[in-house]
Amino acid sequence: MMNLILDDTKSRMNKAVDSLKSSLDTVRSGRANANLLNGLEVDYYGSATPINQLAGISIQEGRIIVIKPYDRSILKGIEHAINTSNLHLPPQSDGTVIRLTVPALTEETRRNLCKDVKKMAESAKVAVRNIRREANDDAKKEDSFTEDQQKLCIEKIQKLTDEFIKKIDDVSAAKEKDIMTV
Repeated sequence: MMNLILDDTKSRMNKAVDSLKSSLDTVRSGRANANLLNGLEVDYYGSATPINQLAGISIQEGRIIVIKPYDRSILKGIEHAINTSNLHLPPQSDGTVIRLTVPALTEETRRNLCKDVKKMAESAKVAVRNIRREANDDAKKEDSFTEDQQKLCIEKIQKLTDEFIKKIDDVSAAKEKDIMTV
């Protein structure tokens, strides 16, 4: 039973770290990255469809994202989705492709983005701690555990928590370093 609790806890904590990583992919770092467009959807024949399913996305010269729609009729829809998003990147269309030029970040913008990264990391840590609390409750409620088994389970849960908090710190530190690199 202890292994079930620990495996479930580890799985849920992994999902929290993966969620943080996907959130951090959408944070601008001064270089063009196709992941900036994750989460942007376009109204395509009445249904919201992610841009990466409607167009080929490539990077040119490290600072330009090129979006080439598979269907040229959706070009205006993609432009509209980019304009209404919080990317703050003006799309430039030539009738066949859309180009997004990612400008270099100012020092102030870099600091603000690092603050956002820290907030995201703290949210992930809170999620991991909540998972720990729930796992500890499960261990305490388990009738088949002796008192020593309960303590051992809770200690192992704490070790898992410490491990995942360190992973979150490492992931956020790497992103901050990426943002602060000029």
